[in-house]
Amino acid sequence: MNMPLVSIITPTYNHEKYLADCIRSAQAQTFSSWEMIVVDDGSMDNTLQIAHSFAEQDRRIRVFTQKNVGIFRLAETYNFALGQSNGKYIAVLEGDDVWLPEKLAQQTQTLETDDNAVLSWGKAYGVSIDLSENYGLYPNLKYEAKIFTNTPVKSALKELLFSNYIPALTVLIRKTALVQIGGFVQKFNLPLVDLPTWQELSLLGTFTFVNEPVGKWRVSPNQVTKTYTIQMIEGVYQQALYLCQQDEPFFQSLGITEPKIQHHFQKRLIVNYCHSANFKLVRRDYIGARKDFTQSITNFGLKKIIWKIRSVFGIIKSFIYPIIKK
Repeated sequence: MNMPLVSIITPTYNHEKYLADCIRSAQAQTFSSWEMIVVDDGSMDNTLQIAHSFAEQDRRIRVFTQKNVGIFRLAETYNFALGQSNGKYIAVLEGDDVWLPEKLAQQTQTLETDDNAVLSWGKAYGVSIDLSENYGLYPNLKYEAKIFTNTPVKSALKELLFSNYIPALTVLIRKTALVQIGGFVQKFNLPLVDLPTWQELSLLGTFTFVNEPVGKWRVSPNQVTKTYTIQMIEGVYQQALYLCQQDEPFFQSLGITEPKIQHHFQKRLIVNYCHSANFKLVRRDYIGARKDFTQSITNFGLKKIIWKIRSVFGIIKSFIYPIIKK
């Protein structure tokens, strides 16, 4: 097999219902110079067997398995796949996501014609588990153009410091840049690698942006953003403080200081403790819900009073629900 231009990294865990759709969406690309590196994180279902069945029919697909390390060691999985890659560019396609057919063709062209760009990205649909219902296109266009293209270099950090507007399944990364930052980044007990990796890449070069959908990601009640809400916000908070401390003059030029970062994330934590508690109510974890509601109420002074009041009512519900839901 000739060396592929693109290496697709596909981490997967218990995705037996979705992996076939994922792989077929890669095979349906109008651009064919790719390899797919599937890394199964110790799945307990038939995920690994499904991956092998595709690899037997398509030499571009290689399959690896490992003892389960989970999402808090996700960078190990990604960087193992990176070490196996042969492509000039790295794409990310997790085992429950799918691409639209023109994705790789569009984005390889943008990077091949712009040597200063280290990352290309586009829009994605959030969809139901069975792909039948479309929840909307992300991101919207409220951001400034320079944030989409990171022009000049580092300008995207003004927004990336506080939120991740770049869907992981849409990215195509120049491998040399990824290697330069030490591979995929995961710090401060974050259950993700995408945001800190985009932040580090934004220090090296510009981005290109495809202003149309290039893929779909399944929205699930068990996804990381709902299950690990607090860990995510706390990790992003620590990552933001770390970046600010590394280059205080730059962030001050943007009007961003440590006190402003603290104020922003403390308000988000109040809200997210409340969200986390409500998800626990749905799962009937009433003791866990009370703990999170209490954190929302007692932390960070008088910020977000409305959310603190909601948390008070949440505690009341946590005592009522066990009675009415018997």
